[in-house]
Order: sequence, then C-alpha cells, then structure tokens
Amino acid sequence: MRSFASDNNSGVHPLIMDAVVKANDNHAVGYGDDPWTKAAEDKIKSIFGNNCGVVFVFNGTGANSVALQAVTRPFNCIIATETAHICVDECGAPTKFTGCRIMEVPTSDGKITPELIKTKMTGIGVCHHSQPKVVYLSQVTELGTVYTIEEIKAIADYLHANDMYLHMDGARLANACAYLGCSMKEITVEAGVDILSLGGTKNGMMMGEAVVAFRPELKENLMYYRKQSAQLASKLRYLSAQFIPYFENNLWLENAQKANRNARQLAEILKCYPEIKFTQPVQSNALFFTMPRPVIDQLMKDYFFYMWNEEKNEARLVTSWDTTEEDIRQFGEALNKAFNK
Repeated sequence: MRSFASDNNSGVHPLIMDAVVKANDNHAVGYGDDPWTKAAEDKIKSIFGNNCGVVFVFNGTGANSVALQAVTRPFNCIIATETAHICVDECGAPTKFTGCRIMEVPTSDGKITPELIKTKMTGIGVCHHSQPKVVYLSQVTELGTVYTIEEIKAIADYLHANDMYLHMDGARLANACAYLGCSMKEITVEAGVDILSLGGTKNGMMMGEAVVAFRPELKENLMYYRKQSAQLASKLRYLSAQFIPYFENNLWLENAQKANRNARQLAEILKCYPEIKFTQPVQSNALFFTMPRPVIDQLMKDYFFYMWNEEKNEARLVTSWDTTEEDIRQFGEALNKAFNK
C-alpha cells in the first residue's frame, strides 16, 4: 500500500539492496572485521574527517543511546525539546542506558536555541541536582524544520563555553543538507557538533545507523557502549555494506532531494484548499497542517498517515525518495473527492 505515513515505510534503493546481496559473498569474519565494514568506515571518514570514530548499529534508538552514553555520566542530564525523538518515541531507552534525566524544553517549531538551553542551566555544581552535560537535537526536527549552519554553531559555541557537548540525531540529516544546499560535514563537525547519530533508513537504506564521534575522548569507548547496548551485529557486513553505495556518487543527496521535492509538490496541492492551514514551514520531506475532521476521516479510508495533534486536527504527511508523481496525483484526487469538489 502506498502511503504518506512515514519515510520508514518506503522501499530500499536498488543499489543498496544490491550491495547487501553482494556482501553475501562466501564467509567473512564477524563483528565488523570484514572488508565491507572497513570500506564503509573509510567512506564515512572521507566525508567527516579521518579523525572521527565510527561504529555501526541496528537502529536510531540504538544510535542515540550509544551516543548519549559516550557524552554523559549517570548524574548528568540531557536537554532536548519536548517533541524530540528521545522524549517521545524511544520508550525511555536513552534514560535507561545513560541513567540520565532528560530535561524537556517547550518550543513551537521543534528547534532549540541557546536562550532556551539557558533556562535549564540551573543547579550547576550543586550535588542535589542533575548536571547539564549535553544538548540533543534532531536535524531535521520532529516538526520537519531545519536548523541552519549558523543556528547549530550558536548552540555549539554556547555549550562548549559551558563544558557541554552537542549531540545531533541525523536520522534525516540528508534532507536537511538537501534543503540548505550544504555538505554533511558543514552542518556537523564544522558547525561544532560533537557526536552524530547518522541515519539512512529513512532515505533508501534497509536498516542500520552509524554513530560518528568527532572528539577523541568520545570515540575512545564507543565500541564498548555499543556492545553493552546490544547494538553489535555479528554479521555486521550486511549493515555496513549499505553505506558504501549510499555515499557513492551522492546517492544520499539524490534521494533526499527527491523526497524534499515531492514534499513541495504535495504542498502545492494542499495549498489549493483554503480550509487547510500549514502549521510548520515545508523545509524537508514532512508536511504538518490542519484540515477539517470529515476530510481527514474520508482520506484515511484510502491512505494511512498519522495524526500529529488530534485536538487540533493536525496531520502529518511524509514523502520519500521513492514517492512518485502518480502517488501525488492520486492523493490530490482523493483530497478533491474528500472536499466534494
């Protein structure tokens, strides 16, 4: 069934599927001591810098849990927006693995700022209070909005001045780069990010993520945190091999550009109806808007998508690298029918 529920629902790009099949070549040493994992590590280092540390994990929650363990101790706290993935959709996994409290910051657009971070900088040096040590942010945010390079730098500068770290959840990092017209390196390590959860599952990969550490003290123990978090695959080549074609010939960017372009095309259709009001700017491959409940109910008879806020009748649509013009056209027809036009 074709849908606009999530880019997690999309298929695997043929080049990436082919890489997994090719990795199924005879026997190979397990746990990452194989040529595919080495090639994937080299590919990532060629993008972010040879001094970074890289470990591959099963999924985004695992990547965030491993990364956050590397930058905290149990008496620390993690600052994040109230809509952040680690606050809403990870079943408390980061708290379980780190032992840290997560301090949630309300924000209307899903983006955190130095000013918002300052509101949580209390109890410093007081043994009765959890000590702020890291800010978690999503790029793209859970509301589909994108941090600019300047915004990331401002956050990083404030954190580093206060002996803190910046962790970026890059599940949709490719979509942010496609929107900003920048490289992954420019929006991460060059902007001051200390550790990155690097995703590709939402952008044409089958499964698997990478944790990329940009500071020596953070990469030192990544392999141990990964193992303790049950994120080390014995046949790791099937995860890591996907990153090779993903980063070759800018496939990651091509896929993200397609997804973003599809979102803009879908947005143009939605804008034709005065009853539909966008609640966030369309900056990536996610669209947030309100529409009359009867229209939502009619659309849901043929399409699966998520309600973001039931009280406001706010819905979310997400396009993918493999969304087609026919998908968009058919949704437009369904929308027209739902509005009885």
